[in-house]
Amino acid sequence: MIDPSDVDLAEGIGEAFDRVFDAHFAEIHRYVARRLDTDVADDLAADTFLIAFRDRHRFDAARGAVRPWLYGIATNLVARHRRQEVRRWRALSRTGAPWGRAHEGHEDAVTARVTAERVTGRLAGALAGLAKRDRDVVLLLALGGLAHAEVAEALGIPYGTVASRLNRARKQLRKALGGVNPLEEAHDG
Repeated sequence: MIDPSDVDLAEGIGEAFDRVFDAHFAEIHRYVARRLDTDVADDLAADTFLIAFRDRHRFDAARGAVRPWLYGIATNLVARHRRQEVRRWRALSRTGAPWGRAHEGHEDAVTARVTAERVTGRLAGALAGLAKRDRDVVLLLALGGLAHAEVAEALGIPYGTVASRLNRARKQLRKALGGVNPLEEAHDG
């Protein structure tokens, strides 16, 4: 079976694009759902693949794999919903309610890695306070499970920029959380 990342999307009408969709839709949906909410994720994940299909001629396998390209599209769609996202983080910071609890399975494992129950409200507020570019890096690493190189591809930025944005975000999050670091040490896997 061909790895969907090796598919030539410029010629990927039908079966080839179906493999890409089948291989990546669920994880793109989970990522968007964690960034926004499940209802929006249904639409944005579908939109991600519509855009990918429409722009398949722009995909260049020599520049990177399909997965980070899809995460880049999804992140851009999330950016269009930025105001709603920031409002959600701020609302969570006021309530102190744990985020991500509505999801079961893999999402629970990610939530356990990313949050600590005692800092959830403050973490949401701290995330809302991050610059969009820094928040995107943190959430692609933490919720998307991407490696640094994949985040760089997804956002179209140099590898070193990912590290500097992550470092800046960690400092701001630690400060906002009173020295608590809710993020496991991200590593390039």
